[in-house]
Parts: sequence; structure tokens; C-alpha cells
Amino acid sequence: MEYSLITTLEHLDQLAPEWNDLLAQSIVNVPFLRHEYLRAWFQTLGGGEWPTGELAVVIARKDGGLAGIAPFFLTERDGEPLLALLGGIEISDYLDLIARPEDLTAFAAGLFDFLAERAGLPAWRGLELYNLPENSPTLAALQAESVKCGWTCTVEQFRPAVHVPLTGDFETYLAGIDKKQRHEIRRKMRRAEESGLGVCWYIVEDESTLDAEIEAFIALMAHDHHKEEFLTEVMRTQMKKSVHAAFRAGWLQLAFLDVGGKKAAGYLNFDYDNRIWVYNSGLDFSFRDLSPGWVLLGYLLQWANDNGRREFDFMRGDEEYKFKFGGIQRWVMKVKIRQ
Repeated sequence: MEYSLITTLEHLDQLAPEWNDLLAQSIVNVPFLRHEYLRAWFQTLGGGEWPTGELAVVIARKDGGLAGIAPFFLTERDGEPLLALLGGIEISDYLDLIARPEDLTAFAAGLFDFLAERAGLPAWRGLELYNLPENSPTLAALQAESVKCGWTCTVEQFRPAVHVPLTGDFETYLAGIDKKQRHEIRRKMRRAEESGLGVCWYIVEDESTLDAEIEAFIALMAHDHHKEEFLTEVMRTQMKKSVHAAFRAGWLQLAFLDVGGKKAAGYLNFDYDNRIWVYNSGLDFSFRDLSPGWVLLGYLLQWANDNGRREFDFMRGDEEYKFKFGGIQRWVMKVKIRQ
């Protein structure tokens, strides 16, 4: 494999089609590794999460074709220069290296050689990689190559993540969760439908309305005090860039529950790789009696089953409601490597 370093957005943009094609065949195929998502992320460094950052993406080619991507950027933590994954840490739930299963071992070996040689890389002292899925083969590959290089490598559980396997039939899905919760979901959906308040829900499909819908969703988020604090101006910019990128690429699912012409709840999801990825939500608490969040989740789960999605991924966080909808816990990991 032939390795090279990408340090400019112009060069990064030239990789877009190849990047996404490789991701579709990669060991981990998640929306947070899409070229358009990571480009939007880098423009604000994760909505201001990182004060500094320089592109340091390492790519490998085999027989002329793109065979591996280490989507790194150079940053600092406590004065120490580090390589981290684009997308990390807080707003991108799953990250990884990008390579086909059959190429991963060779790509990782060459990557460590490239990093050791520091070919064009600014000074760095370690790698900090967050949000790798617990079942990613990258974890074992990084540990093995660290041993060969005499570097230290620690792998730890970072945060829980919750997903719901889907059956393709809403009633079958409901039959598989706790009986009490099954009845509660049905009861709340039925109560909303029979309320006489004009309850309906929809997924945003018209790009001409997208900016207004994004603003409405952010306003719903801001009803929660903690989310309001999270929504700094730069974070709002980040969200808007990410939503537009996902819409243009065809994997946005922005959904609202409407009550009498007013938005009572919203879910910002990604509809990608035959899964629904639940990214964020917002509620108008004045509609609390209708349980709008639960009701909209019920409709979205019904839609996902009816449309053949194989999984409904609540992603990071182990909030109780996720388990009431049949969630199963797994973990994302953090990897720290030092020379």
C-alpha cells in the first residue's frame, strides 16, 4: 500500500466519491464517517468542542484504488500534541478507521509505519481515538501494531450505547418487548390519535422548508435547559451544516409530531445503511399530557419496521426510556496510544 497525508480541505474534497464508496464496504459503516459529515464537523471543530485542529488524514492506496483511511486531525490536550479522529468526541456517536475487512490488518501495519516515520506529520506524542464500537476489529489491530512498535495501547469502555433490533413488523416488534411497556406505547399512541386535537406526524422532505424546520427543531431542543446550554451559536452552526449535508446526501430523517398546527416533538435521525440512527430530540413541554416524545417514537418505530429497516439505534446514552422501547446495551470504546 502507498500512504499519503491529507492536510487541506481542497484535497479532502477530491476524495469524496472514493471515500464514501470505501466506507460502504468498510469494517464499520456509520453516518458519522461519511465524507460530507466529517467535512461539516471539521469546519467548526465539532461545534467548538476543540479549540484547535489541523487536518492530518492518512490514506492508503492499493493498485491505485483507495484502500484505507485514518480520518485523523492534529490537536492538543493539556499542552500535548495528539492525533484524534475527526468527529470526536461528543457529537459523533460511532467512529473508526475506514478499510475493507480483508485490508484492515495490512492497512493498520502500514499506518503505524507511516506514523513512526512522521512523513510530513507535525510533531505528535500519541493517539486518542474515541467511540469505536466494541465489536470493531480495529481494536485488536491497533493493539497488535502497538506491541510491534513498542508503544503502549490501552482500550477501555467509554460510554454505553443502546439499539433495538427490528423484525420488519410493528406488531411483532411490540410483542417482543415488556408487556407493560407494550401496552403503554399503544395506549399513548391511541390517546393522541383519539384526542381530537388534530395530531399528525411527518418527515421533512421539501428542501425549500429545511431551514425553517431546522430552526423549529432547535427551538424544541431549547425547551430543555441542558440542551439550551449546549446550543451555543457555533453548535447551532454545526447542527445546521450536518443536517444540510445529510439531506443533500439522502440520509436525513427529520420528523415532527404536530398537534393542532403546533410542533409538539421532533426527532433528528439519520436513515442510513438500512438503520435509523437517533441523533437528537426536542419537546414542547406544554404538550406533556400527550406524551409527544413517546408517541412520535412509536410512529418512527412503526415506520422503520414497515420500511424494512433492520435496526433502530438510540446510540450513546443509557437513558431509561430506551430500554422501555426494547433497547439492548452495547459499548463504544476509547483507545489511547503513546510512543
